[in-house]
Amino acid sequence: MTALKNAAIGLALTALVSLGSSARSAEPDTPTAQVLHRTIKVDGLDIFYREAGPKDAPTILLLHGFPTSSHMFRNLIPALAEKYHVVAPDYPGFGASSAPTVKEFDYTFDNLANVIEKFTEKVGLKKYSIYLMDYGAPVGFRLAVKHPERVEALIVQNGNAYDEGIDNDFWKPIKAYWKDRSKEKGDGLRSLLTFDATKWQYTTGVRNLATISPDTWGHVQPLLDRPGNQEIQLALFFSYGSNPPLYPQWQAYLRKHQPPTLIVWGKNDPIFPAAGAIPYKRDLKRLEFHLLDTGHFALEEDGAVIATLIGDFLGKQASK
Repeated sequence: MTALKNAAIGLALTALVSLGSSARSAEPDTPTAQVLHRTIKVDGLDIFYREAGPKDAPTILLLHGFPTSSHMFRNLIPALAEKYHVVAPDYPGFGASSAPTVKEFDYTFDNLANVIEKFTEKVGLKKYSIYLMDYGAPVGFRLAVKHPERVEALIVQNGNAYDEGIDNDFWKPIKAYWKDRSKEKGDGLRSLLTFDATKWQYTTGVRNLATISPDTWGHVQPLLDRPGNQEIQLALFFSYGSNPPLYPQWQAYLRKHQPPTLIVWGKNDPIFPAAGAIPYKRDLKRLEFHLLDTGHFALEEDGAVIATLIGDFLGKQASK
């Protein structure tokens, strides 16, 4: 009996060692969804970016909105990184990228796009799908118009390219600033940079407030409150006026090149409402269209839904 007992113990120990060895040997083959946090120099600026996924996989370039950063993609990146190379930079003045003063850097959408274009080249992105959200739309469309051969697909989430999308009350004081860049008009927009306004962007139009983490505005607001950052944001509010005159050019790009496009739009967004999503149907033939029952930052409430839609959509494109 003793011999049998010792033999059983030996077999058990051998099995445990074998399992441990298998687990260790499997570690290099575990999912590639580890998100890396990197910084690269572009024109003397530190541009922070998040990156995950195999570099030989199709690339998705995630372009964030106001007033956030690549932080808005923190959950989407690992959800996509099993099959895709995902890259999400912070613009100058946002997130962990350099934030020179308005005297040191001209904060325009042309300049943001120039920095992101150089960023893509420095990190070796030859072709990519672009996720366009809020400020990401004017940045991304500038890239697409300049280099249509690089763009494999578009994913548009509350990213505007039509006059209908900014024909609402939110934009009235900003449009007034485009016409009169006075201190008085600028000071009137500082309320959009407060804690209450930031929280309002994240919570308005959502189905269930309990799904929205306070980590969102808790991350964004201290960055907005940095000395000099309000002047950066006011400069970009004014520069946003350079975008509507380019809408016809962006729409012509869509009609000519017909990039496969996925719309995943929070329809309850008071900033870019569904009225801005519908006109894409006029210009695109290869369009998958989804209005989601949520607000401006749709990823916060419907991130899993959006990740699934992106995976299915890009999978279809790859199989064609």
